[in-house]
Amino acid sequence: MNDIGLLMAGVLAAGLPSAPKVPEQPPVKAKEAVNLAAISEVTQVIPSAEMTPPEFMPLDGSSQSTLLAIKIKSKKVTGKFTEKRYPQTPYSLVQAVETLRDKGDKEDKEDKGDKVESSSLSTPSSLSTPSPEDDPMSQVNSVSQLGDVQPSDWAFSALQSLVERYGCIAGYPNGTYGGDRAINRYEFAAGLAACLEAIEELIGKSTANALTHEDLILLEKLQLEFQAELNAIQERVTSLEGRTSQVAKNQFSTTTKLVGQVIFGLQGSNKADVDLFPRDGIPERSAQTNLTFANNVQLTLATSFTGRDLLLTGLAAGNSGSNAPFVFTNMGRLGYELDTNKDLVLNELSYRFPVSKNFGIVVGTAGVNPTNTFRGINPLEGSGEGAISLFGQRNPILAIGNGTGGIGFDWQISDRISLQGVYSAEIPSFPNNAQAGGLFGGRYTAGAQLSLAPTNNIDVGVHYLYSHSPDGLLGSGVGDAQLISPFAPPVAFNTHAVGATVAWRITPNFQLGGWGGWTFSNPEELSGSVKTTNWMVFAAFPNLLRQGNLGGILVGQPPKITSSTLPEGYNLPNFSEGGTPGGRSDSALHLELFYRAQLNEYLSITPGLLLLFSPDHNSANDTLVIGTVRATFRF
Repeated sequence: MNDIGLLMAGVLAAGLPSAPKVPEQPPVKAKEAVNLAAISEVTQVIPSAEMTPPEFMPLDGSSQSTLLAIKIKSKKVTGKFTEKRYPQTPYSLVQAVETLRDKGDKEDKEDKGDKVESSSLSTPSSLSTPSPEDDPMSQVNSVSQLGDVQPSDWAFSALQSLVERYGCIAGYPNGTYGGDRAINRYEFAAGLAACLEAIEELIGKSTANALTHEDLILLEKLQLEFQAELNAIQERVTSLEGRTSQVAKNQFSTTTKLVGQVIFGLQGSNKADVDLFPRDGIPERSAQTNLTFANNVQLTLATSFTGRDLLLTGLAAGNSGSNAPFVFTNMGRLGYELDTNKDLVLNELSYRFPVSKNFGIVVGTAGVNPTNTFRGINPLEGSGEGAISLFGQRNPILAIGNGTGGIGFDWQISDRISLQGVYSAEIPSFPNNAQAGGLFGGRYTAGAQLSLAPTNNIDVGVHYLYSHSPDGLLGSGVGDAQLISPFAPPVAFNTHAVGATVAWRITPNFQLGGWGGWTFSNPEELSGSVKTTNWMVFAAFPNLLRQGNLGGILVGQPPKITSSTLPEGYNLPNFSEGGTPGGRSDSALHLELFYRAQLNEYLSITPGLLLLFSPDHNSANDTLVIGTVRATFRF
């Protein structure tokens, strides 16, 4: 999963009802793609099979491997000795070394230092970290394999002899030797040790004419001359091995990383006539919002104590309130809405940790709900970088219950199958009335998602949720989010919701997908039931026109009551006609287009257009058009 994650997008606020004077649901503050980034970047620290995805960020800085590292104890630096494939050169080891040393003496006089050219016996392969299996230059059988060594070079014949006769010269992984780089006596000694090992193997194999008497004399002199450096190098290697072993035992310390997301939004709507009380099909109100400029700021502290766990602490503030009261429908809500009334709120406090290799737990007082626990399937999800609308973020049934705190798990059953589960309460900290809050009071939700990857290009999520509502509000935040007439007294409902989301990556730059959701709600003290449906299809265009950009088209129907068989006076679809039983006669259609232009690593600009046909499932309402330009900074 992804997007730090990537990894967490949440319910921004409870949905406002479409009819007037309906008691609003207590808002739940947004927790959004900041946490997606926090988790999406930690994959290297916490494997996805062990923790709730999407990917977790590396909390400790990653160090770059150096090309030059002394490696004395390698069994065979330049690879196995093979039969010569090229004619034997007239150079002996004595001549090769003397030629190189003479050149080095001249450089010493010029530099007045302790340097010789790297065209000497010190080789990058003897100093490089990659293993022979991983290093494409770990075996060099001909000097012609070194791209920067030419026959006209002064040391060509010497290098040719060392490579083809003794097999103790190699190059960098890019196929070069780097002969114009100065080295010190310790690097020369390391290369000498590599050649000594190669020559000892030749002697052990009793290769004919491998060494002459002069060669052996020179080797003895070289060993004596560089004995101090060889010993020093060996001591350094021994010390380094000891420190490496100690670091391996204590390779992680408590680390905290700050991840942030700042959204600036410019948005407005057209003027549309609204039939607020659908009896005669005559509009009574006019819906319109001013052009507004608002913000949404989220900061997340991601802390790991072991390198395999993650404590998320999220803070949020914003003034981008919902447009629902002004357009008389919640179907036009934007995904980045957040109004904290000038306060800084805690919107995430959760701890994720592995129990076994394939099983992880998440627990917290804020930010634990189906949205954040289930693996994301929709590639257009993300309030700061995905779809512009709230409905376009995910299947609305995943937001049922407005959960904030609880416990969840993620179980990687196999490479292609995983199971997530969660229990979440809306106000788990409320100590008084059990009908209003508490861990097992008020509004709460329990659910599971089976995540499948039948092929490398298809992701499927099958959802089930059970939710208890003390007042007849589902809490999905969009479409028909309430179950009873605004003129009826509150009634407790138990809701079963099922749905599925699928995404198909046809090519890396083109994806199709969609979702469907159904809810079945039964009142505790009344007869009858209420049923709703919603659906969405979408097309995603990653890297549209430029790498990192994203285009999206979404078409769907927000949640709609298709059947309501409660006693007369309680049914929402016909609330203006006495609340008689029945479902919505019309259907709203959601059409959304957006294009995210990724200007650089930190900033993206997203213009978007949202059209709602027959808003509030009433064909008497004018089409509502909402335009927005969203600027997102991520760090």
